[in-house]
Amino acid sequence: MKVLVTGGAGYIGCVLVQKLLEKGHQVRVLDRLYWGMQPIGDLVDRIELVKGDVRDIDPRVLDGIDAVIHLAGLSNDPTADYRPDANWQMNGVATERLARACKSAGIKRLTFGSSCSIYDGLPPGVEYDETAPVSPIGAYATTKYYAEQKLLELADDDFCPVILRQGTVYGHSPRMRFDLVVNTFVKDALIHRKLFLHGGGWMWRPLVEVRDVAEIHIACLEAPEELVRGQIFNVVQGNYQIRQLAMLVAGSLSLISRPVELVNAPQPARVRDYRCSGLKLKQTLGIEPKITVLESIEDMLGKIALDAYAEMCSPRYYNIQWMTLLEEAASILKPYEDPWDCMLRKDAREAEAPQRLA
Repeated sequence: MKVLVTGGAGYIGCVLVQKLLEKGHQVRVLDRLYWGMQPIGDLVDRIELVKGDVRDIDPRVLDGIDAVIHLAGLSNDPTADYRPDANWQMNGVATERLARACKSAGIKRLTFGSSCSIYDGLPPGVEYDETAPVSPIGAYATTKYYAEQKLLELADDDFCPVILRQGTVYGHSPRMRFDLVVNTFVKDALIHRKLFLHGGGWMWRPLVEVRDVAEIHIACLEAPEELVRGQIFNVVQGNYQIRQLAMLVAGSLSLISRPVELVNAPQPARVRDYRCSGLKLKQTLGIEPKITVLESIEDMLGKIALDAYAEMCSPRYYNIQWMTLLEEAASILKPYEDPWDCMLRKDAREAEAPQRLA
């Protein structure tokens, strides 16, 4: 199968592309390369790489493609709030356009990386499944839900979209992020030896490991159409309280003689507290995420240079910091209409300025 992966050089994408290749699939990646070539550097000779914007896809990128995994777009609430117009265009409008283009090109299968943040705002204390009457709050969840609705409207015998509502993702990736809750705790524990529990850390989150997310996207590409067409699946390894995650990280660090203090901190202005059920995925396809938070923490500690404090604090690993840096670089390099276009320039894609900061 020849698979187009949008956002294939991103946090989830580069892990997923590797797994597609391991399973014998051919891969074409569409990515703006905001974070440079490094995340897929070892894979470039084995894939087709198209440098492009999901908001303006050349129809030829779909030539010869059998299926699409759509990951491109802004990836969480802070980035969506930072650039709300880009969020709407990337996560909402571009997803609808891509789906229509796939259908016109005769490409049946498309998996979409949606988000369990769609459940944010529902009353806490309930484990929500895919039948919950959601009413998303926030720009990110709203555009993800819009995209879901458009995909469902297009589903028929000629088009088989699959919607994967991913929990908060954690784990190591070649395009590492330290602005995700488990990854952030690992970084803060290593650098500061303290973890702050805002509001006591009693709020719940549905979580899933990045390698499991990749495996499930592929499984949904390969599953019989009648099982997945127009279906929504929560992708959740488990529901964890924030304080539980902190204790797992602190316990893991204590085993390597790096004690970590847990500190209570004031309640945040916005409290996100929700749980999700992943039972439907297991009942329908017989698969479920299996990599626990503890296993992933141990994996990260084995792959991160534990004393590379400056590296872990590089803007490259934090979406908002990196986007801000790109905009500042763009204002110096050239007044582009879209400042993020500076990443398409050779002198900015692997920019000397970001390298000096890394």
